Amino acid sequence: MATYDNIYEIDSNLDGSALRIGIVMSRFNRDICDGLLGACVAALTRRGVKSDNVQIATVPGALEIPLVLRKMAQSGKFDALVAIGAVVRGDTYHFEVVSNEMASGITRVQLDTGMPIANAVLTTDTDEQAHSRTSAKGAEAAECAIEMANLLKVL
Repeated sequence: MATYDNIYEIDSNLDGSALRIGIVMSRFNRDICDGLLGACVAALTRRGVKSDNVQIATVPGALEIPLVLRKMAQSGKFDALVAIGAVVRGDTYHFEVVSNEMASGITRVQLDTGMPIANAVLTTDTDEQAHSRTSAKGAEAAECAIEMANLLKVL
């Protein structure tokens, strides 16, 4: 138990051994998403999450992620969720629409349901930028999901 000026502080807990994690992954930009997924699952495993306690659902694109996250959050089967995808800038305004609406949808599901959701949907200018971030972002999302699930259980 950490303290700051004699104030109780809840410690970060990255033990995933008792957690059930749902992952929603976009199939658009599949090579990037597969990299994110691999890093995420490896980090979940390192943190003790059992493979039987992980479920992956895939969707066509980033805009479909929030709907499936909502359904998973409402199911009562999961302690935390992870959103995986990649939106790479093109020559049109479509990038902004998809990025903004996807992120807003994920946040809305999280707040409406009380389910922690780690957002690992990359929004980058190039494929190269996305590929360079897959390992770190996938692992960070796994740890975020675990930490937030454990924190909410304490609260």
